[in-house]
Amino acid sequence: MPRKKNKQKKLHVKKGDLIEVISGNDRGKRGKVLRVFPDRDRVLIEGINMRTKHQKPTQENPQGGRMKQEMPVHISNVLPVDSVSDQATRVGRSWVAESGKGRWVRVAKVSGETLDK
Repeated sequence: MPRKKNKQKKLHVKKGDLIEVISGNDRGKRGKVLRVFPDRDRVLIEGINMRTKHQKPTQENPQGGRMKQEMPVHISNVLPVDSVSDQATRVGRSWVAESGKGRWVRVAKVSGETLDK
């Protein structure tokens, strides 16, 4: 019986990135990535895709009421913003050698600058 491979998905956005929504109701809006769900191909973005959640009264919140909450957006609907050109950009990968070792970094297609620190 073959074993499952635990391959980590290579996504074009990471937690903390500034991104721009390229399709959907919030098209053109920008926000910071709060959380990434690689298994579902979705990201949670600050202030984007807000939905109303109805909250029952509880001990902590005796008033209850309706609260706004961010909902995840599919990863294909967002692009990272390049800090140099201030435009949404597609992402490539490049090998960077450092101190005898190396690593893959994300590179903006618009300007060629690295998106990873």
